Amino acid sequence: MAHILMVLTSHDQLGNTGKKTGFWLEEFAAPYYVFKDAGAQITLASPHGGQPPLDPKSDDESAQTDATRRFKADAEAQKQLASTVPLSSVKAEEFDAVFYPGGHGPLWDLAEDAQSIALIEKTFAAGKPLALVCHAPGVLRHTKAPDGAPLVKGKKVTGFTNTEEDAVQLTDVVPFLVEDMLKANGGVYSKGADWAPYVLTDGTLITGQNPASSEPGAHAVLQLLG
Repeated sequence: MAHILMVLTSHDQLGNTGKKTGFWLEEFAAPYYVFKDAGAQITLASPHGGQPPLDPKSDDESAQTDATRRFKADAEAQKQLASTVPLSSVKAEEFDAVFYPGGHGPLWDLAEDAQSIALIEKTFAAGKPLALVCHAPGVLRHTKAPDGAPLVKGKKVTGFTNTEEDAVQLTDVVPFLVEDMLKANGGVYSKGADWAPYVLTDGTLITGQNPASSEPGAHAVLQLLG
């Protein structure tokens, strides 16, 4: 049975707007059930442990999907989410794959978090599936490949697009733009239509463009796990 780690943000402040952010519900719920239904064991972690902050916009009726509705009716999953383990207690070697859901929160905490960076670098160096969707590819900002180059350098990657960021009117609020950062770090960046599913697999690195890419991104992880 595969043991999959899902890493969520602990950051809830949307820059200096006074608004709240966090993780995006669909990007957690959809992969969670893909993994659960495949019989995987799932561990949830976040920098602070405990309940990660939910981006309130992802709780809007318009953002609901079958997976988010299933989560809202699933007391066991809610309990698991409320008690994420602190990232500091996580050992990369104990997991077969690592999945990062997005939301804007990770741009502030996980992108700069030394424990997250080390976890990603170890997982990647060990040749295990590493998947990041929507804003989560932003957490690759400071990560390095074993040869010391930026981890995404020369790799086919995608992530939340500048035009999608414009559409949600947060271009001037976020600490950096995911698309620009991936390109600046030497990633071979490409994208599909805004808001449509688009997932790339390059070796063991899986990246998804937006919320709609979270479910196919999780299936890509299972495919690599065989």
